[in-house]
Amino acid sequence: MAEFSTLICEENQHENVPVYEFMDVNSKEFHIGAFRDLWLDVLNPEVYSYSDTAPEIEDVEFIEEMGIESKTLEELKSICSVDSLRSGHEGTDNVPSDLHLSTLKLRKRRQDYKETLTRYAVDRHEVYANEMEMTSVGKKPDDLRDLIPEGEIILTFNIMYPILFRRFKFVRAYQTLHVLGSQKLSDLRDAICCVSDLQVFGEFSNTPDMVPQFISKDHYKSAFFFFNGTFFNDTRFPECQDISMTTREWTRTRDFSEFKTAKMEDTSFYDLKMKVGFPYLYTHQGDCEHVVILTDVRFVHQDDCLDIKLYPLITHKHRVVTRKCSVCHLYISRWITTSDALAPTDPCLFCDQCFRMFHYDDKGNKLGDFLAYAYVDPGTFN
Repeated sequence: MAEFSTLICEENQHENVPVYEFMDVNSKEFHIGAFRDLWLDVLNPEVYSYSDTAPEIEDVEFIEEMGIESKTLEELKSICSVDSLRSGHEGTDNVPSDLHLSTLKLRKRRQDYKETLTRYAVDRHEVYANEMEMTSVGKKPDDLRDLIPEGEIILTFNIMYPILFRRFKFVRAYQTLHVLGSQKLSDLRDAICCVSDLQVFGEFSNTPDMVPQFISKDHYKSAFFFFNGTFFNDTRFPECQDISMTTREWTRTRDFSEFKTAKMEDTSFYDLKMKVGFPYLYTHQGDCEHVVILTDVRFVHQDDCLDIKLYPLITHKHRVVTRKCSVCHLYISRWITTSDALAPTDPCLFCDQCFRMFHYDDKGNKLGDFLAYAYVDPGTFN
């Protein structure tokens, strides 16, 4: 840490060291790859190594650093050991009934109260969080060729809801991703989950049993990231178009500086200049926009998930309330209707069962005039 403080003091000499541009908001722009190189030049390889230091070596280093003798170290180990903190009594979880200490009386009262509580199931959010933790923390690859190289950088990105700024006073991330610095921008693009990618276009009131030929993600593959004056377009498929062209043409008529373009599949995060805490833009499906914020840049350590195949790694998803059917209020909505005289509201959400019972006879013939569209619930990614 002393070396890092020295780097901060030499800000004018090292422009790629992240320092605050606006205090507690975002840092100044710095080059991700150059920042990693500065760390590698300063840090001892043992700091970011995956292997544990042998206890004998740790003892020698501690003696040299503290300037003490080996006898003093052994004495400290015996005094400060975990065993010396134990009271010697067995069964500390069960507090005895005959108590004299006030702290134990309070603990006994709390223990008796917990025993009266009945909890039938673990909270769904708690289970989900535990599952995400189990898939990432300390996971090692089965094949050593998939082990992340030592000295690799992990970047943490928060992905925001496309409509969050209009609904909430405090912005919350609905997805948090860990990305390796050597990965391409297209890898991050493929890992971002959005319900608009699952939408099915078309009006299906006359053909409710027709299987859709494609979802939006399969047909409309164009997308871009906007980082520091450059549009990084996805051009991996023949269907991809430069959807940033409209924005760039508009800026030319407003005396903006010329914006650059690049391919996201050819650009790694080590090639970028970014700001920590600064909002960037991800756009797909034509006009579905998400705010992307880089929140952390650090080295990979031995307690991280070290399987390179699992990156980009999703570490958090915000649970969304599902939209229930407007009729039965029981099942998740699958259809949305408009211009529907049978519906209580316009538009109106229906589960599949209520939709067919309300709008079709026993032979499947349409009853009345209405428009029906397939509805994808926002809680799909829960």
